[in-house]
Order: sequence, then C-alpha cells, then structure tokens
Amino acid sequence: MIPTPDLSHLTNTDFEKVYEPAEDTFLLLDALEEDAKSLKSINPGICLEVGSGSGCVTSFLGKVLGPSVLYLCTDINPHACRCTLLTGRQNQVDVNVVNGSLTTPFQNRLAHKIDVIVFNPPYVPTLEKEASDAQHSGNIGGAWAGGTDGMRITNVLLRQIDSLLSSAGRFYLVALKQNNIPEIIETMQDQYNLTGEVLLQRRAGREHLFIICFKRQSSISLQ
Repeated sequence: MIPTPDLSHLTNTDFEKVYEPAEDTFLLLDALEEDAKSLKSINPGICLEVGSGSGCVTSFLGKVLGPSVLYLCTDINPHACRCTLLTGRQNQVDVNVVNGSLTTPFQNRLAHKIDVIVFNPPYVPTLEKEASDAQHSGNIGGAWAGGTDGMRITNVLLRQIDSLLSSAGRFYLVALKQNNIPEIIETMQDQYNLTGEVLLQRRAGREHLFIICFKRQSSISLQ
C-alpha cells in the first residue's frame, strides 16, 4: 500500500486558499493505486494533473511511477501552484507547476505526447455566474463551483483531452453522479473514440463519487 503524501508542511491558512484533500481526492488515489500495474505497463514519460490544488495527487503518482517520469501540473490558483511545488519537495517528487487554465499551457507543445492526465474538477452544481466568477478570480471557489449541472469546466477540459493524450495514454476523471456518468462516457466514445470505464465509486455523505478512466480504442486492443 502506497502511503498518502505528507502534507504536514501545509497550514490551515493554506487550506483557506487551496482545496484540502477530501473523499474525492482519496478515492482518486485509491483508483490510481489499483490501476498501477496498467499504468506502469505503458511506460509513461509525461504525466499532467489539471487543477493540482495541494499537490497531493501528483506527489502520489510520483510514488507510483517513480522519478523517470516528467510530472506537470496546472492550476488557475497561484496559491495552489505554490502548495503543489512545496508538496512535491516534501515528498521527494520533482513537480513542474504552471499557473494557467486547464491544459492551455501545453496544447501546442505536447500534442498527443501526454501519457497520463488526471483531473479532479469543480463538479459541484452551482449557479453559472458563481462558476464563471470563481474561474476568473483564480481563488479556492474554482476548485468546486461547477455551474448548473456541475459540468461547466469539465466539458471544456473534455474537448482538450484528445489533442493531448498519447496513443496508449490514460485519462482519469473524478465525477459526481449528478454529472451524468453514462452521458460523459458516451460523449467521449462518440466524439473522440475514447473508451471510458468506471474504476471505483464511493458514497461520501450526500455525494456519490466516481473515478472514470478513458483510453484510446487502439490501446485497449493491445492489452
């Protein structure tokens, strides 16, 4: 069992500005650990976490896959970028962080070159204005405010995945039941030929959380 990354360097003040790891984070860590053999089999060279927050997930991936991988992170929140960098250092994982929106910083340079993409999005249904304001302000609200159906930001990211994911790549997405899991999987299959599978699901209070892994059809046929 791979231990949860050490976050003892982060303070309550940090978590007033940056999303603190919670049930969705830990479910994602469990899914990545369960899928570790499959992940290692593709010999990943580049991993990208979108919206890295505290840096917990990428530091965990660093323990799963080792130091030979290039670990990239993006976050619109500059405080999250700082925390991600510090968490990597605290856990001896070399993390490269960019303060930017979703995958925008890498769209041109890393087309079809990213082997692992991870996204724990702002999936909570909110007013559209609340989601929009949170993204523009780059504060902690951007970690959870997801618009009317909780899919405002996720839908933007889903349109970017195909252009970045390598031929054997994996895309891991955290979603809420209200986000309509079957529709997400069907959309990615129909529009991008990316096949989705629910790896884990768990109830956490009133939330029913899912981890979905997407792969290209060609990578599935090789296994």
